[in-house]
Amino acid sequence: MATQTVPQTGTQPATQVAEQRDFPQVTDPYRRELLAHCYRMTGSVHDAEDLVQETYLRAWRAYHSFEGRSSVRTWLYRIATNVCLTALEGRDRRPLPAGLGAPSADAGAPLEENGEIPWLEPVPDTLLDEGTAADPLAVVTDRDTIRLAFVAALQHLPARQRAVLILRDVLRWRAAEVAQALETTTASVNSALQRAHATLEKAHLTEDTVSEPTPEQKAMLDRYVQAFWEKDVDAIVAMLTRDAIWEMPPFTGWYQGNENIGRLIDTQCPGGVHDMRMVATRANGQPAFGLYMRGADGTFTPFHLQVLTIGPDGVEHVGAFFDESLFDLFGLPASLPADYDPAPVTG
Repeated sequence: MATQTVPQTGTQPATQVAEQRDFPQVTDPYRRELLAHCYRMTGSVHDAEDLVQETYLRAWRAYHSFEGRSSVRTWLYRIATNVCLTALEGRDRRPLPAGLGAPSADAGAPLEENGEIPWLEPVPDTLLDEGTAADPLAVVTDRDTIRLAFVAALQHLPARQRAVLILRDVLRWRAAEVAQALETTTASVNSALQRAHATLEKAHLTEDTVSEPTPEQKAMLDRYVQAFWEKDVDAIVAMLTRDAIWEMPPFTGWYQGNENIGRLIDTQCPGGVHDMRMVATRANGQPAFGLYMRGADGTFTPFHLQVLTIGPDGVEHVGAFFDESLFDLFGLPASLPADYDPAPVTG
């Protein structure tokens, strides 16, 4: 992300000017993890980027009064959290289709699109890995706590409960620190955390962590890409777990079961044999692919972005995001030539 531009100092005292000249050097190392924090809070990459900029603007304005009673990192997180809470007032949560409460759909049912819902957005790994992390373990922590299932589950929580859970369980703040940051009591913080845990338990969120795919899983991903190229539905079904889930916002339906998902791809996906190319990327600490569809002139144009959750028995979840702007966000090509040959995931 771009370095924060320090506004003109005007008639500020000389000591304040000198302090604020040090501001970028002191605060920039935390920009990446603050982006991850704002993304967890909002479920939107674009909102998170704007809120990080607002955080830095507020911090710059108040930097002369920072007395060092807490670390700069803690101070910035306090500002960012309250910026997010203000931004979330009156806003709807960002769900995935399965979070809307409707039962899973049958593959033969008509697709229903809803562009009015502010859907959860995936985040590129490259965006969160940019810059220098203040803590070398932060990248691992971020990838574990920005996995798609975790961020989707957070969307079930009211904003203040969301903030409490992130500050306590992700950042490991003491209850008293959270109470001070949110201007509330320790008892209220503990109560909010208890309610948040109960909600997430109902969402059946597991404690599984995000890890790099094994060589065997990378080989499976290569077969997955090839199966879409050949539109080999049987091969795709074989790589999905029995209870796999397929979601594709802005379409409101979600689909459970590998056979049901196979019928969906077979009957409702417009691509045929040699019509679908995939380009590998990473999202939410997970394998992801930009899927391109062949056009009349032979070139391939963006169709959707798939984010995969892989377990020991295969692909457990696919989020297929039908938002072409994500291709630019992820640094994926605007189109592919007719003779494009994808690099193997195992390469």
